[in-house]
Amino acid sequence: MAIGKASDMVIYQAEFQSGLVEGLNQNVALFNEQTRGAIRLVPAALKGYYSKSAFFKDVSSLVTRRDITSTATVTDLAMTQDESISVKLNRKIGPVAQTLDAIKKAGLTEAQASFAFGQLAASRKMKDMVNTALIAVEAAIQGNTAMNVDITGEATKTASTAALVRTLAKMGDMAGDIVCWVGHSKPYYDILNGMISDKVTGLADIVTIQGGIPATLGRGFVVSDAGALTDANGSATDTYNTLGLVAGAVVVDESEEETFATEIVTGLENLARRWQSEYAYNVSVKGFKWDIANGGVNPSDATLGTTTNWDKVAYDNKLTAGVRLVTQ
Repeated sequence: MAIGKASDMVIYQAEFQSGLVEGLNQNVALFNEQTRGAIRLVPAALKGYYSKSAFFKDVSSLVTRRDITSTATVTDLAMTQDESISVKLNRKIGPVAQTLDAIKKAGLTEAQASFAFGQLAASRKMKDMVNTALIAVEAAIQGNTAMNVDITGEATKTASTAALVRTLAKMGDMAGDIVCWVGHSKPYYDILNGMISDKVTGLADIVTIQGGIPATLGRGFVVSDAGALTDANGSATDTYNTLGLVAGAVVVDESEEETFATEIVTGLENLARRWQSEYAYNVSVKGFKWDIANGGVNPSDATLGTTTNWDKVAYDNKLTAGVRLVTQ
């Protein structure tokens, strides 16, 4: 009598994991370095549904004029605390199944198929993390109205270097903290077209246009056609959100170790292999905390992108995630 072994059920998990790790390693550099650390991916095991970090709030009127002619009593100032709160998002990959016959007829081994699926899963996992991070940081900044510039009601509604300057000015003397722009391809090309319209000439200027450095005020422009960067206000006319982000504006913590599983599926006309995994990560936005009462546990994209679910805890707007420009 033939007896099944564990190796018959869970084999190629290593290949799936190897493909996933390789794919993730190729994308992490873009996640962290391309944005100059504005959007960060870090490994951090975090229990529960939220991660909380307490801090002392600024004390109003901490430094004041001292009257050298008075002996009057003064009132003590209280030191109070608030907390930064990140929210955990639970995800799964698959299940995905493929018949062994199809794998063989494609000229692949099961190990090769598992590795290829791992790479595909890594790409989709990274894309989900980036899109989710953008949903969160865009919503938080949008809700902080003092850090927004909306030119959709003005004569010139499209993005330009001048509009970026106005947006950067929201940071005042801390404008240097903005390390990169993240925006849709539409405003990016509007900005570059503006330089061409200004009739920039000369070889050096042509190189400048290609690089887009002066056009974006010396900061890199990360182009993404993610949903959070377009039509966020549900208007009839397409609108675009360009974010100016500080270092650490939004952080994605891989807060739970990923669990992989694979098995041979029987009872079908053809044998098949099934792959599935699950994991979780936390998202935090600088200067804000997740509103537990309103936002709740394991939010959907719509809930995560609701501005009122992100409460500002930084006492100064300049100490938050950044600024936002809205254009057509």
